Amino acid sequence: MQLTRASDNYGHRRAFLQIDKVLDDLGEKNLKIVVVAYEDGIRALLAENKETSQLLTKLANRGVEFKACRISMRAWELKEEQFPLEVEFVPAGAPEVIRLQMNGYKYWRP
Repeated sequence: MQLTRASDNYGHRRAFLQIDKVLDDLGEKNLKIVVVAYEDGIRALLAENKETSQLLTKLANRGVEFKACRISMRAWELKEEQFPLEVEFVPAGAPEVIRLQMNGYKYWRP
């Protein structure tokens, strides 16, 4: 099954590059970024995604957390083994975003 299309990867890669730039400009110690991926965004976190996998590792090394939605994983028939070690798994993506906001995080969609 083909999971990614070139146009989707462009958006995912662009988002990761924007996060990297924000960390450059504002400083890693000045903010905490958590990426919650769900629906088709889940594909950005796949280890096999050549457009984003190296950026994911770089961002994780800069302190960015990555969370994958288990509902989306089931919908795309994905397994934990298909994701790099840097990815944490949460029961559902949308409630995780709301939970983070309730804990003081601000929503930003690059």
